[in-house]
Amino acid sequence: MSVSTVAADQSVRRDIPEPLPVLGRDVTVPLVTGGEVTYAALDYAASAPALQRVWDDVAAYAPYYGSVHRGAGYLSQLSTDLFENARWTVAEFLDCRAEDQVVFTRSTTDSLNLLARALPAHCQVFVFETEHHASLLPWRDARVTYLDAPRTPERAVAILERALADRDPHGPALVCVTGASNVTGELWPVRELAAAAHAHGARIVLDAAQLAPHHPVSVRDLDVDWVAFSGHKLYAPFGSGVLAGRADWLREAEPYLAGGGASRTVARRADGSVDVRWHESAARHEAGSPNVIGAYALASACTALTEAGFDDLVARERYLIRRVRAGLAEVPEVRVLSLFGDDAPRVGVLSFVVAGWNSSHFAAALSAEYGIGVRDGLFCAHPLVRTLLGGDPQSQGECGAPEAAPGEKSLNAIRVSFGAGTPDEHVDRFVAAVRELVRDGAKWTYRTEDGRCVPAV
Repeated sequence: MSVSTVAADQSVRRDIPEPLPVLGRDVTVPLVTGGEVTYAALDYAASAPALQRVWDDVAAYAPYYGSVHRGAGYLSQLSTDLFENARWTVAEFLDCRAEDQVVFTRSTTDSLNLLARALPAHCQVFVFETEHHASLLPWRDARVTYLDAPRTPERAVAILERALADRDPHGPALVCVTGASNVTGELWPVRELAAAAHAHGARIVLDAAQLAPHHPVSVRDLDVDWVAFSGHKLYAPFGSGVLAGRADWLREAEPYLAGGGASRTVARRADGSVDVRWHESAARHEAGSPNVIGAYALASACTALTEAGFDDLVARERYLIRRVRAGLAEVPEVRVLSLFGDDAPRVGVLSFVVAGWNSSHFAAALSAEYGIGVRDGLFCAHPLVRTLLGGDPQSQGECGAPEAAPGEKSLNAIRVSFGAGTPDEHVDRFVAAVRELVRDGAKWTYRTEDGRCVPAV
């Protein structure tokens, strides 16, 4: 960055909060060129490191672990209270309506597949081609209308309104939209899209996997019908997710999984069959022994982020985004991908390509030679990335795998992502490494192994 940019950032930096403590912040990794360096985790969009606060809460609870809803013992009662209180914490975090349900799932993908199973008969689903596969693919039993990638937020609303106006007005309809792109980080006009959906008698589900860790999400304010997100992107451990929102479609649907916990009563009939009465609460779709620690950890993360204050978290993230964008702008060979334009508001997610480089080769060099973890590929959003790169959005590709050997032309990109636990030094080291790799090339040779670009040994 230029001297003037650095001076301006140093002035702003005095008002920027420090990063939140996360696990792995002191981990060192070996470099292929020799020695070790503190790992720079810049792949938050895939999985954010767990907050230290969350890990401490889980560790404190672990000795009291017990099954829920089924035991009379103290540990079971305690675990049941923690599990159900976690539900209320999540509802408060999302500013849910009083009648909304919070269902614990395994992930955003699981949440949206659950909702897909709960759609009324003959429901028509509208989804932009720009969505993550978790939002793009679950609607296999519905009539799906895929909408073209919009180039402005206003265009997104107009495309949706036109599609909804042409639908059968008498049948149920659902719109699925992301809150923040997992490829470009750009914020979508969720409130306006919700208004358009409701004006045409449709409902809307918000994929908040990339939005919730970075910005406050209010079900009431955005006026969405459901929200889905994952714990592992919200600074909690793997294996927990949420589907929160209106209860009627969920209550009327067959249970997502059949088994204990989802059933209220089970009895044999005279003809030898089984008669089942299912719960009408969130338990209807939570059959089996639930992930109590996962739910508790997710709720702990919600509390930690709320107490940290999203105003401070957003201010810090915008500061880091400015530093990354300013640094990349000084490397002419770098092209940052954007759907809505360079000035569009975004979260800490940026994807880019480097002229003359295979993206997998570049990402491998960042890791092996600098200890910087980013992601390369199509980011489980194949149509969007191919559109942004000028490729055929209908083409197929294996998620995250390079499609060419190092140095050969490849239709994939590099993604850098960061958040509440990212220190300044990590993004500065990333920008410096990009500049050095472009200027001097890789110091090591690389080869393709099992679909990945790896250092040659």
